[in-house]
Amino acid sequence: MAQALYIHWPFCLSKCPYCDFNSHVRAEADMGAWEAALLTDMRHEAEVGAAGEPLASIFFGGGTPSLMPPALVAALLREAERLWGFAPGIEITLEANPSSVEAARFAELAAAGVNRVSLGVQSFDDAALRFLGRLHGAAEARRAIATAQAHFSRVSFDLIYARPGQDEHAWEAELRDALAIGTGHLSLYQLTIEPATRFATDVRRGAFVPLEDDRAADLFALTRDLTAAAGLPAYEISNHARPGEESRHNLTYWRYRDYCGIGPGAHGRPSGTATTRHRKPENYLEAVSKHGHGINEQRTLGSAEQASEALLVGLRLSEGIDTEALARRFAVPVAALLDQGKVTLYRDLGLLTQRGSRLALTDRGMPLLDAILGEIVGRELVAA
Repeated sequence: MAQALYIHWPFCLSKCPYCDFNSHVRAEADMGAWEAALLTDMRHEAEVGAAGEPLASIFFGGGTPSLMPPALVAALLREAERLWGFAPGIEITLEANPSSVEAARFAELAAAGVNRVSLGVQSFDDAALRFLGRLHGAAEARRAIATAQAHFSRVSFDLIYARPGQDEHAWEAELRDALAIGTGHLSLYQLTIEPATRFATDVRRGAFVPLEDDRAADLFALTRDLTAAAGLPAYEISNHARPGEESRHNLTYWRYRDYCGIGPGAHGRPSGTATTRHRKPENYLEAVSKHGHGINEQRTLGSAEQASEALLVGLRLSEGIDTEALARRFAVPVAALLDQGKVTLYRDLGLLTQRGSRLALTDRGMPLLDAILGEIVGRELVAA
């Protein structure tokens, strides 16, 4: 039964050079057509058996969902409540850019039912914002955060660090500035050069050189120290929150609970099934018109594959995973799916902790997450 609903809005005003998300720049969009398609896609998810348990969270991601008309957001939330019902205290998050135009919609979005906003600030340095291809300035971002805090009960914002040439002094000053704003949640991402992005082309052409791994690791350690001291410890590799302010929607993913995903390119994991929607907006609209849903691929996941995915996402969390609990849940010997020799090695090196059946990466191990997962999780499970 679905515990969470993800709604993808694919449109942006411009494509950021670091972004590999499913986002598209279009001169215009037929809002009536999009409302009809998203509502139809949502009803399909409820009709095929994903309904039955009230939703604990809804997340509008993108793209830039703050470009959606508040009336469309309200219509989608009304239908979601009709189809599934809302659990008490449901978390409803919308990603937003901190432009003055979008911030002007915050009051209407709050009235529509949004109670948590995640702002793509990325930096408080104007030169860095220009490098990152952002359309807002630092002062505009600060005003947007203040506006969000006035309208939403919970506010988070993103920053990107480990930028070319960034040193510890500069990042410490920027992060301390961010912590002083007083939000209960921060998403702090190291700049990653993703394939098929403009930054990947820039690096290949020698336009800039990414920050060295060792210096990025130093900034990661500094980030953990400063956020913990400020009362926002890391609960996931890149996410930091006051206790109780963690993103409940993202915890659904990382704890591998059921969720539905609608909209172009959205992924879902309802009831042991993997679903993927058509990525291109025009193809998505056409599919919904023809078939009553936007699904491009759907397949049933076996127990071992679900256990594999649960391991891979669960070890991103500071709390780690409980192998015995996963074994009971999926009826597979989860501990046997781990390379116990490598687990012992990384535990002795101080990169992992193992207390009973609970396995977690340490602060020293987190920067090496991908490499460690490739070593300790069985090869066939990583491929899954």
